[in-house]
Amino acid sequence: MCHHIRLYMGQVDGDAPMGGPNFDGDPVVEIDHTFIGGHDREGYDDKHVVLGIVERGGDVISRQVPNARQPYTLPVIAKYVRPGSKVATDEARVFMTLDVGFNHETVNHAEKEYVRGDVHTNTIESFWSALKRGINGTYIHVSSKHLQKYLWEFEYRHNLRRLPHLMMERLLRSFPKNDPTPWPSEAG
Repeated sequence: MCHHIRLYMGQVDGDAPMGGPNFDGDPVVEIDHTFIGGHDREGYDDKHVVLGIVERGGDVISRQVPNARQPYTLPVIAKYVRPGSKVATDEARVFMTLDVGFNHETVNHAEKEYVRGDVHTNTIESFWSALKRGINGTYIHVSSKHLQKYLWEFEYRHNLRRLPHLMMERLLRSFPKNDPTPWPSEAG
């Protein structure tokens, strides 16, 4: 039942494209990968790769991808980030081609550079921290099969963080409506 609820959280939340120009200036979109689960043994692909996209002050989108290479990452970015958006990433090689189509700037974590002006990935890193604390502290283990559902749950919580009183209402409205025919014991 919990997996079905998480599935509905993903449907209710929606995933509108991020970034692009608006009346308040160009919102910055941060993009990053994280690795969940496994033991990180050298040479083993035992961690699950998650791509995260967040618009500062706005929503987050997270997707499980087969690996952190461009063929799996770039289509997700193209789907959820408007062309011409101001994008901030770290200097991972997978993000280097974002210079085409986006106003792309990076910070170099390897050189201990985490912020340069308004260029940073602190917002998505904060989401990763909450996600990992939630998984490790509450669920202990999440299988690859169900990881995307857990990601939808944490997206839903993050995206409605300023409207917590609407979380349950929106979720209940998303459930399919049953036939109003009474149960046999209620029919009299």
